[in-house]
Amino acid sequence: MRIPDEILTQLAMRFVVLFPHLDERQRRLLMAAEARVLGHGGVRAVAWVASVSETTVRKGVFELEAGEEPLGRVRRPGGGRKRVADLDPGLRPALLALVEPDERGDPMSPLRWTVKSTRTLARELVRAGHRVSADTVADLLREEGFSLQANAKTIEGSQHPDREEQFRYLNEQARDHRDTGQPVISVDTKKKELVGEFKNNGRQWRTAAEPVPVNVHDFADPQLGKAVPYGIYDLAANTGWVNVGTDHDTAAFAVESIRRWWSGQGRAVYPQATRLLITADAGGSNGYRTRAWKLELARLAAETGLTITVCHLPPGTSKWNKIEHRLFSHITLNWRGRPLTSHEVIVQSIAATATRTGLRVTAELDTNIYPTGVQIDDAEMAALPLTRHAFHGDWNYDLHPQPRPAVPAPRAPHKPAPEWDRALLSDPVLTGMSRQQLSDLIDTLAVDGDLKRGRPPRLSFPDQVLAAVLHLRLALAAEPLAVLFDSSRAAMHRTLRKIRTLLKARSIVISPAATPPSALTALQSRVRYLTNDPSMIKTTC
Repeated sequence: MRIPDEILTQLAMRFVVLFPHLDERQRRLLMAAEARVLGHGGVRAVAWVASVSETTVRKGVFELEAGEEPLGRVRRPGGGRKRVADLDPGLRPALLALVEPDERGDPMSPLRWTVKSTRTLARELVRAGHRVSADTVADLLREEGFSLQANAKTIEGSQHPDREEQFRYLNEQARDHRDTGQPVISVDTKKKELVGEFKNNGRQWRTAAEPVPVNVHDFADPQLGKAVPYGIYDLAANTGWVNVGTDHDTAAFAVESIRRWWSGQGRAVYPQATRLLITADAGGSNGYRTRAWKLELARLAAETGLTITVCHLPPGTSKWNKIEHRLFSHITLNWRGRPLTSHEVIVQSIAATATRTGLRVTAELDTNIYPTGVQIDDAEMAALPLTRHAFHGDWNYDLHPQPRPAVPAPRAPHKPAPEWDRALLSDPVLTGMSRQQLSDLIDTLAVDGDLKRGRPPRLSFPDQVLAAVLHLRLALAAEPLAVLFDSSRAAMHRTLRKIRTLLKARSIVISPAATPPSALTALQSRVRYLTNDPSMIKTTC
């Protein structure tokens, strides 16, 4: 019997209204129910109205007549299209070979030096004969435990053997100063900032689609230049002081920043202070090798009357400095997404930095000129009221408040130079070995030690070995050896440490002299003449 057109029209209207809200199985069951209501010919009529195959409608009828419980899913287990990875068993290994060519695949992969996006990976897989899309690639990577990863700054380079001991020593010094009410500050230079309409990382809330326009290129404005924020963080008071310089980041600028902190804040907070502990990085304007840093600190000690103790963090550990995550990080968050258009904006942004834990920051502008390339000679360094600590004196030292004379005291006239032959240094009486034996020792150590890398040495390798032999045999300290070999004290310390390591690696022992050789007197006279200091040369033999 023919189904009236009016009924078919009503059926079509119901399908149009309901189908968008139903899933595949629900539509199939609805069509089956309508077909059963229509009776004979209902399956064909419903299939024609819904534009589906009669097989689909019959499948729905069978499901209704079977009286099964709801599946809780659209398809039965195993239904639907097979996954690409199941149809193509070689797809997953091919993908892993592209993602990890060094571990699982070909190290000469075409993607070895390119960005491995899902689209790039899919394109390479298609080129290799695998039918796959970028979305499928992303799904497979997630199944294999991959995710989008940025670089992680965790490699600090080789660790100094005394790294942990230095941290413990620094903490002991900080605890001693803090317990006695003495100030402890952490200092460092923050990243230099471009002044002007330049992009500043981060985002802030603004009207939609109205970002702040900035320059395309980050070329410094010759008129505005850069800002150099030097920070001082008071560990006990949880306060910060930032001196924003407009010139160079030099040792004089660093100490001037500390001077301004003491005058503007430190003296009022610690009126009874007699000592000041400074924790600083190992490099930069406040590095432990920087002579100008020590000279400027000595001047500050003389002005303030404070004994200034400096403890440097071990090399390669600058991110452990307290000021980094207790002051600088909050400043960066406070001005994120805001172009630093002027020095005033920078100063005000820093001064407005505060935290819920009580951090307060003071900032001021420093327009002074700080020349670079200032040379400090050995005589000036020797005159500093500086005392090195017993543990790592290069990292830990005190500068005492000793006033400097306004006019240098006249030097005593030099006596005639004593007779001196540099060949005396290799005299067998002093070295304890013949010149040939000394030459053989130099040749033996040169295999591993005479390498042209790192900082250039002040001494030739034979002189390095000779200095170490005199040090070990006669117990000569680094200072007189530096004078005798026309080197610096720091370079001599490095030389002695290097040669001792080479000797130990080859199990070579330099036996100390039982009694001081008579030729040692000539060395003592030479050192006294060059330094005008009778106490410079000392031995323990």
